[in-house]
Amino acid sequence: MTARDVTDSSPVTSRRELVAWLEEGVKPPDQFRIGTEHEKFPFYRESHAPVPYNGVAGSGRAGIRALLEGMQERLGWEPVNDGENLIGLYDAVSGAAISLEPGGQFELSGAPLATIHETAAEIERHFAILKEVAEPLGIGFLGLGVNPKWQLGEIPMMPKHRYAIMVRYMPKAGSRGLEMMFRTCTVQANFDFSSEADMVKKFRVSLALQPLAAALFANSPLTEGKLNGFLSERSEIWRHTDQDRTGMLPFVFEEGMSFERYADYALSVPMYFVKRGDTYHDVAGGSFRDLMAGRLAQLPGERATIADWANHLTTIFTEVRLKRYLEVRAADAGARPFLTALPALFSGLLYEPSALDAGFDLVKGWGAEDREQLRADVPRLGLRALICGRKLREIAAEALAIARSGLAKRSKLDRKGFDETQFLDPLDAVLAEGSEAERLIKRFKKEWGASVEPVFEECAY
Repeated sequence: MTARDVTDSSPVTSRRELVAWLEEGVKPPDQFRIGTEHEKFPFYRESHAPVPYNGVAGSGRAGIRALLEGMQERLGWEPVNDGENLIGLYDAVSGAAISLEPGGQFELSGAPLATIHETAAEIERHFAILKEVAEPLGIGFLGLGVNPKWQLGEIPMMPKHRYAIMVRYMPKAGSRGLEMMFRTCTVQANFDFSSEADMVKKFRVSLALQPLAAALFANSPLTEGKLNGFLSERSEIWRHTDQDRTGMLPFVFEEGMSFERYADYALSVPMYFVKRGDTYHDVAGGSFRDLMAGRLAQLPGERATIADWANHLTTIFTEVRLKRYLEVRAADAGARPFLTALPALFSGLLYEPSALDAGFDLVKGWGAEDREQLRADVPRLGLRALICGRKLREIAAEALAIARSGLAKRSKLDRKGFDETQFLDPLDAVLAEGSEAERLIKRFKKEWGASVEPVFEECAY
């Protein structure tokens, strides 16, 4: 989620304007950029307890707000407030942002950058400054897809009004929506397109391969101090979260897929909120079409703006999401090398034409039922899952080879002359040695004596 909501109050008078807003994302290939977002769990190093927004009363322990204030002092970024609460930071120069997820997950939404080398440097700078701020406060950060210890009721909610609306609505629309909000962390990457046809092809390739990404980045086998039976419980949680706004979007693979078709889908997704000034109006379950027509029951007479449309699109949580770029969203958060591995994987697949063609050839024979079954199997089986009679591990090897070729052809070199293929090495290791989740399971059973506490050292950034 972004650090701040869009504020363009231009009125929307037709469906065509909604489609045009999406179309404005089209740009020439020489302007393609990569945006990387990652979340992490803050915790108190001494107790391994969660970090509330205002800290722990009477204990001297600072909270999330102090983290944000320290980051603002060092970065000089603009504050993002929700009422009296500082809930994010925004860099107007680069477009980067820091924001809070509902349970305090601390997110860097990186700037749009030209290479993975720049992404790696951005992540290193972020962690270096975060360490300066967090260490004196006794706060650490955990890089896993699901919080491994805390019960849901222990996790403090951040003071963002949109989250209060979601908390009320989520139990009505799925069995695990609150777990998604409070227990999960991800790494995501964002990609551009040069035309509607280019968007459609990239959407299809990246969406079909999201279960593969979930398997390669699986890193959430522990919940409430015990093994949960999954390699990626985060992926399993998402399978049971608000079906109206999650999933694999079968229509993307159908004839006629377009910006217009996606806009029609987004119009069918129930709303969460309408923001007017600093006030979030709870319209959960309402129709954007009704807002456009001025007949939304919760706000009679109020009509939609471009900001409403942009904000509404951020409340869609599908495995790949379209805004003015494509977001790939299925990977668990993990160790630092995996934070660059995800954008590297999909840059290699999507940003070099021959690689995009090869990626499309890899997935074009899969049907909607095949893709759904793979998504259902991956959380438990990982790379042992099958699709169309083939092992996902074999497909992963092919996809990585395609991505490596794509990155090599991009030929984006760092100062030492190395290209971006180096960032795929962690995924080669997963193919050879198993996922991060499998590694954690072994250590939990043997070295750690079935204790979750070592996670807070071994998996901390």
